[in-house]
Amino acid sequence: MRANSVISREVVVAAGAFAPGHLGELTRIVPFEMVDEALEQTGRTQARVRDLPSRVVVYLMLAGCLFPGMGWPQVWQRLTAGLSGLKVAAPTAGALLQARRRLGAEPLRWLFDLLRGPAAGIATPGVWWRGLLVCAIDGTVMPVPDSAANLTVFTRQRGNNGGANYPSLRLLALVSCGTRTLVDAVFGPTANGETTYAPRLVRSLREGMIVLLDRNFASQALLAEIARSGAQVLVRVKNGRKLPVLGRCPDGSYRSALGALAVRVIDCEITVHTSNGRHTSGYRLVTTLTDHRTHPATDLIRLYHQRWEVETAYLEIKSTILDGRVLRARTPAGIDQEVLSLLVAYQVLRLAMADATSTHTGIDPDRASFSIALHTARDLVIQAAGIIADTVIDLVGTIGRHILADLMPDRRIRTRPRVVKRAISKYNAKGTIDRTSYKATISIDILTTPTT
Repeated sequence: MRANSVISREVVVAAGAFAPGHLGELTRIVPFEMVDEALEQTGRTQARVRDLPSRVVVYLMLAGCLFPGMGWPQVWQRLTAGLSGLKVAAPTAGALLQARRRLGAEPLRWLFDLLRGPAAGIATPGVWWRGLLVCAIDGTVMPVPDSAANLTVFTRQRGNNGGANYPSLRLLALVSCGTRTLVDAVFGPTANGETTYAPRLVRSLREGMIVLLDRNFASQALLAEIARSGAQVLVRVKNGRKLPVLGRCPDGSYRSALGALAVRVIDCEITVHTSNGRHTSGYRLVTTLTDHRTHPATDLIRLYHQRWEVETAYLEIKSTILDGRVLRARTPAGIDQEVLSLLVAYQVLRLAMADATSTHTGIDPDRASFSIALHTARDLVIQAAGIIADTVIDLVGTIGRHILADLMPDRRIRTRPRVVKRAISKYNAKGTIDRTSYKATISIDILTTPTT
């Protein structure tokens, strides 16, 4: 559907109102036809001609995600900046608010459900491991405006957003580790924990996947539910968790069980050596891949490191797109609409990046810069550039060309714990930060005696 969008200049200006051709590259992935279908399926197509028809408001929501530090009138100005000489609407802040309320969240939810997915071919480097699509589930917390309406749903979080006591929502995502695209996502109040939301992501799991999880998700019920979906599991559990030894494997792992679920356990120590010293951590991993011959313990330990890809996705959403800012909406309904728009916008950029790297054999998607994709998309919106005026479809497009022209080096090993480098609040900034890059070597020791 992305490659079949053909947009003429006549479509760009309709009924004297701004139409979303300005989004340029983004309309390759979210074409007009797709938006119109979302509106029809959710019953949100406008009943009469307006200066702000529903289709336009969908693209306004997506553009708002590209300019998070601006109010909606300023976002509108960015959208219309490249249309000098054309008749466009000049809505007030109140009109933009009413238009967003009329639209609601459902068209954005429909779009996200359509666009979500791994977006990777079988030959894409870093996406597959031994024939399994590598995914990870994890959660994060995002601050929302401190309004009376939001406080009826979202509770305050201490220390959030640089120390400010904002109410917050919890977001859980199932991420494809190679492309960092969103396979699925759920969100809601922080009153519910990660393990409450996680079962809602099982709907998107299937045979041929392996899911990486941290210790917070190592509940017997959740792992059994994931296994019933046909997906495989690799999860870290607490080192002191008692698991029965039902038989030892030649690679140092041992067979065990979580209730009725047959698993294999790997106890290991991972040591990172640098010129600044060394650091050793103990890990206990549990997997549903019980055959040590086809899935050796050392390879599974190395695979588990890919779980950090979901953390990188959250960094891109919260720090790169939002720049650490609080969301805009001051009502729970508005928060639903805004978060879904943010997920769609993130997915659109990630799909464009995956399309670009897939055109060159052997390029790992890790080498594509999310910042370049985001800034290029912002420039295209302001310039009203990238409108498709013929039937020749360029699958790479402007965003892809910028990405391929400035690929990042192969990913380095992270050798230091994560710290706050630039706090939102100046009073919470960390004083001394070691910015030295260390060459590192990693050694893995599998412990044959369970550390119970």
